[in-house]
Amino acid sequence: MSTQITKLLNINHPIIMAPMFLVSNTAMVTEGMKGGIAGCIPALNYRTLDELRASIIELKAGKVAGGAFGYNLIVNKSNVKYKEQLRVICEEGCDFILTSLGSPEETIKEAHAVGIKVFCDVTDLHFAKKVEQLGADAAVAVNSEAGGHRGNLSPQELTSLLNKELNIPVISAGGVGCKADIDNMLSYGAAGVSVGSPFIASIEAGVTDDYKQACVDYGADDIVMTERISGTPCTVINTPYVQKIGTKSTGLEKLLNKNKTLKKWVKMVRFYIGMKATEKAAKEATYKTVWVAGPSIEHTKAILPIGEIIRNLTN
Repeated sequence: MSTQITKLLNINHPIIMAPMFLVSNTAMVTEGMKGGIAGCIPALNYRTLDELRASIIELKAGKVAGGAFGYNLIVNKSNVKYKEQLRVICEEGCDFILTSLGSPEETIKEAHAVGIKVFCDVTDLHFAKKVEQLGADAAVAVNSEAGGHRGNLSPQELTSLLNKELNIPVISAGGVGCKADIDNMLSYGAAGVSVGSPFIASIEAGVTDDYKQACVDYGADDIVMTERISGTPCTVINTPYVQKIGTKSTGLEKLLNKNKTLKKWVKMVRFYIGMKATEKAAKEATYKTVWVAGPSIEHTKAILPIGEIIRNLTN
């Protein structure tokens, strides 16, 4: 299928394997490229710049015709590694950068100077217009069915709105678990889709078998919003442990959040504690199961190789 996104990235299918914190890795993206799609990895999945650089070199060596790869950058002040990560990515080169949580202005300028395309996460028309004005190559419409930190508008409402108002391609992010979902997003005006959760239950994913199996065993009705990870609502699987600890901020956190001076520090502490708990659950066998996923796991019926997941999405 040919769309603006397949042409921009020279890929066979209008699909981007979404960047997933702690989950995405070079093995997944390499197999994604072999399957004719684009793959994206959060730069923050790498602890050091040398590890980030090594991953780029590996993906460049494994790139095949019909596939593409890129990196996700958190571009606000919370990511103290941002500028150096951007420098390394621009030095080594990739097909695209996907920006989140901040102004992409610097990223667009630096990336375009070396021929790297930039796609930007947006959740509404206001920010979509801003990134278009800054020169973004596409807007990633994060809708209400996305996994992790999601938007407020439905896939149809957000994609249709942005497609009508923007002059750049729209990539719909959230709510895709099967080919019919992709067809729906394209019918709303999307030039491509960003797909994350269905790839968690893959052979190549570097998370525990328990996490992968949970994406098989649970479904859309088992996805809940929690404030206990980053302080910002985030979708997770409603495991017995999540039910035990609850999904709302504690009374003390709510009280401290009312203080403008303390609010930033409370959120930083909550983010650190939540990310450590999520990392432990993703990488180790533990009863403290905090597994991030979206409702599209409804269509995940088995742990499969990346190539087979792609075939299920495209045939």
